[in-house]
Amino acid sequence: MRETANQFCRAGWDVTVVNIAQESWERDSGVDLTLLEQVDPRVNIVELPLSREDLETDIRLFDEERALNPNKWVTQLRKRQQKPFPEPNFGEWRGALEQAVLDIHREHPADLLVASCVPYVNLAAAWKLWEEAKVPYAVDFRDGWSIDVITGIEAFTKDSEMGRWEQKVLDHAVSLWVVNDPIADHYRARYPEFASRVEVVRNGYDADSSPGRAHRADPEAGLVFGYLGTVNFTPAHLETVLNAWRAAREREPLLANARFEVRGHIGNGAGREANKHSEMLKQAEVDGVSFGGPAAKAEVSSIYARWDAMVLILIGGRFVTSGKVYEYMATGLPIVSAHVVEHDASNVLQGHPLWTGAVGIDEEGLAESFVKAAHMAVETSDEVHAEAMAHADQFTREALMSVAVKNLVGRLTNGHDGHDGPAAAPGDKTSTTDVDSLSSKSIVAGGPTS
Repeated sequence: MRETANQFCRAGWDVTVVNIAQESWERDSGVDLTLLEQVDPRVNIVELPLSREDLETDIRLFDEERALNPNKWVTQLRKRQQKPFPEPNFGEWRGALEQAVLDIHREHPADLLVASCVPYVNLAAAWKLWEEAKVPYAVDFRDGWSIDVITGIEAFTKDSEMGRWEQKVLDHAVSLWVVNDPIADHYRARYPEFASRVEVVRNGYDADSSPGRAHRADPEAGLVFGYLGTVNFTPAHLETVLNAWRAAREREPLLANARFEVRGHIGNGAGREANKHSEMLKQAEVDGVSFGGPAAKAEVSSIYARWDAMVLILIGGRFVTSGKVYEYMATGLPIVSAHVVEHDASNVLQGHPLWTGAVGIDEEGLAESFVKAAHMAVETSDEVHAEAMAHADQFTREALMSVAVKNLVGRLTNGHDGHDGPAAAPGDKTSTTDVDSLSSKSIVAGGPTS
């Protein structure tokens, strides 16, 4: 989303981003200020005083009902939240989001709104501005709403409340962005009349996240394997990986003094780093495993530069790609895949010369992959390292998003603004938006997402 806003700025647009307040993010998962530093200074940011009530940890602020019966309080909260919009945790934000985009548009008329989800309540803001002023909008789902990308099954039917919202919004959207072909295929099949407006916009990686050089491993000092990403997989999944790591260290001399570093977010709110995953990582310290917490964006390339091999632990299957797979490839290091075989990351990794292959979430297979990666780390030539890094070049985020933004602007200028007839200028239901006006007015990049 940062790159989306930056690319619109570079294309000559005025950009306004609607977000929640920084302290709300701090309550949830935390804030990486080095990411904020990379936002184009021309971007105007509007922060709304919205937050998740259930993540409040100051018990002095709890009412009597929450203090005495927290489970009942949460159940009632979820029901209340979904009355304005069918989404737990965020549904009650609808009114504030709608009012925010209307106010922004009145002050500085918009030519386009991009609704980035999750949360999906952002769609209500896009719809409100369309209803009130016929401002064209695009939807950036990344994953999908009506497809459960983890299980690969339909998340809700077309006649459900969520289904009616999705169809209503997509019927008039300029375009829908999703991260991979399986999700795109789902939406093209679900809404055949909308198929031509579905576009695959992959996550990609930031070029400055890559160390950008061939790597020299030092087995005498101890090989270092690393995982960087959100710890959102199950404890059982983590247990399989840790057991495989232990078995590999026992059988392979190259791994006898090796270390496995885990970096990233574990949990949110009061559950941050206070859960089963944290306990398991602590117990695995005897096997050379360590947890270093989240990493700032500015640190990523230096962290990768210290590691000798990457461990790609992912949930889901063929509907999940993950943004990290691109970044991992760009390191030029061996990659151990700890995910199901039928995973979209497997498709992306095809052709990477230092990938150990997809063996599934299988202890024996993963142990063998760790061994294979150790040998790759010490035996691979500089030429092969360079070939591995080059494999990722096609997925730089700047290159991917510049094309996506160019295509979206092209849809607008060609009259594909989500309804029959020519594209309407803000507040004008009959006039045609021209190229010059598109470069001078504002885009509202929708949503309380970071």
